[in-house]
Amino acid sequence: QVQLVESGGGLVQAGGSLRLSCAASGSAFTINDMAWYRRAPGKQRELVATIGIGGSTNYAASVKGRFTISRDNAKNTVSLQMNGLKPEDTAVYYCNADILDYRRGSWTGYWGQGTQVTVSS
Repeated sequence: QVQLVESGGGLVQAGGSLRLSCAASGSAFTINDMAWYRRAPGKQRELVATIGIGGSTNYAASVKGRFTISRDNAKNTVSLQMNGLKPEDTAVYYCNADILDYRRGSWTGYWGQGTQVTVSS
């Protein structure tokens, strides 16, 4: 069974940096697009950044210029480098990936368990 496991959240002061990582584990699968989402308290889930299999990226306007998404296709990982963090970046961050599980024979969106990022002012 394919799983996404995240790491790297924590508490940081405003202006600081954190790096989130997400690794896909399992067997017999292929990953297409990967992304990071976040959900702040009392708010809807928000798309933060996406990265295609070829490396093309897109960012939410609120994080552009501060966050950088990257991936390692050989290791089936996606990362989010977050610089210049602001209190409004406080949220649970989730990685997402479109995965073809060969045993199931279909593309499915997989989610990580979420990792808390808290930015103090």
